[in-house]
Amino acid sequence: MIGDDERDSDKWIDMPHYPLLYEINTRCWLNELSKENGDKIELGNIPEEQFLHWQELGFTHIWLMGIWTTGARGRAHSLSQPTLLRTYSEVLRDWQKEDVSGSPYAVADYRVSSHFGGASGLQQFREKLHQRGLKLILDFVPNHLGLDHSWISDQPGLFVESPEGSAHGFYRKIPMGRRWFAHGKDPYFPPWTDTIQLDYRRAETRAAMIEVLHSVSQLCDGVRCDMAMLLLNDVFEKTWETIPSHGVGIRSEFWSQAIERIKEDYPNFLFLAEAYWGLEERLKELGFDYTYDKGFYDHLMARNHGLAQRHLLEAPSRHLHSSVHFLENHDEPRVATRLALSEHRAAALALLGLPGMRLLHEGQLIGARLQTCIHLGRRAIEEAQAEVARCYRQILGVLQKTSVGRGEAELLRPSAAWDGNSTSENFVVVQWQESAGGIRFDLVVVNLASHRSQCYVRLHIDGLAEHRWQMSDLLGDEIHVRPGRSLQEPGLYLDLAAHGAQLFRFQPCG
Repeated sequence: MIGDDERDSDKWIDMPHYPLLYEINTRCWLNELSKENGDKIELGNIPEEQFLHWQELGFTHIWLMGIWTTGARGRAHSLSQPTLLRTYSEVLRDWQKEDVSGSPYAVADYRVSSHFGGASGLQQFREKLHQRGLKLILDFVPNHLGLDHSWISDQPGLFVESPEGSAHGFYRKIPMGRRWFAHGKDPYFPPWTDTIQLDYRRAETRAAMIEVLHSVSQLCDGVRCDMAMLLLNDVFEKTWETIPSHGVGIRSEFWSQAIERIKEDYPNFLFLAEAYWGLEERLKELGFDYTYDKGFYDHLMARNHGLAQRHLLEAPSRHLHSSVHFLENHDEPRVATRLALSEHRAAALALLGLPGMRLLHEGQLIGARLQTCIHLGRRAIEEAQAEVARCYRQILGVLQKTSVGRGEAELLRPSAAWDGNSTSENFVVVQWQESAGGIRFDLVVVNLASHRSQCYVRLHIDGLAEHRWQMSDLLGDEIHVRPGRSLQEPGLYLDLAAHGAQLFRFQPCG
């Protein structure tokens, strides 16, 4: 944290305390940059204005989704599935076979694809990020590998074998003869048939994947670990209980081994888990810095505002502060198709005003409506929705002049404005103080509901009662003065219009 004498009055100059992550579909992004510039753009020659743009918006981390090498078998699979073919036509009407690249999560080799400029291009890209104070996140797909991976022939014992003739398996001729292998899967859905399942009941599999992870950690500042909960011992055993392993039972958890190994060499390396099923806390206990907060997302999209508020208020502080909050990502529908503009604006401020990692997805900032298919290397070009773009520019610009994301955060509990008024459950209110004992503070206030709502919130600031306070809405033109004693008891009275979203700066005025 920094004191008043170390910053100017308008903008913080230290690195934010909580990450603001931007997810980019690497294939499509480079394709579009190349067309815009009339020349082939790879990671090593990204135009400078891209880095400046991310810096100006306040991002701290860039996630290049899908940079690893894929293969011919994976691509052939993506061209053979009727469901995928229908999806291509829905999201890219003029798609051609050459647009199909295969799933980036069917990794053939943990080498940066030559189409993107290889390892040297990534190194140049990372150096430019660092020059702008940004960090790089890459994918790690621990559960499975793609059908083109060399280990299938070279180290077949690392995989889960499948009973011969199984509908969920496949066979491959390898130097040791014909072998049946299982496709990667989770316990609840059909297998991913462009992948092969690694067997984490075997010590040699764990050792091999930790070495892969270590090689990846030399290229970036953190990893987003795909479906991380699948590797928990009990989850893995349940998923594969019908197929015995030739390995010796292992009691230790893979993630504690792997994270400890990487952080020995890179103590500040960031581990982000895609996680569901209520297993987020277990993964944090094993060393993950952040885990997905799918619960808050689901409540928002279902418009269960009371459940969304309770989800935040009842979560342990550690969980809230180490969660990844999002409105969309490459697995979820575009938020612009689910929320109207005013609702979208309110949800965006709620998301960005929470402590923890905030994730924004490429296209989200302009109101893109077509969900990009990750099997494609090209996507439809959508015209920006001006009002959505203006909304994000305003919020992201204003946040950089506040303590939001940088200070001490406390989620406040709204109380009923009067007996019988239940609209207090529609609010998300977060108090941000610029530093311990700082005299200014900021308050994020959002009414998630489609109708007017009221509440009281008690502010928790040392010395609050000693001053009168001017509260100015940095996203609007409201200015009020309130005595400090009333902000403590009965609290700040809030009356917000439908989908109201305000960010108040509090300063003493007497």
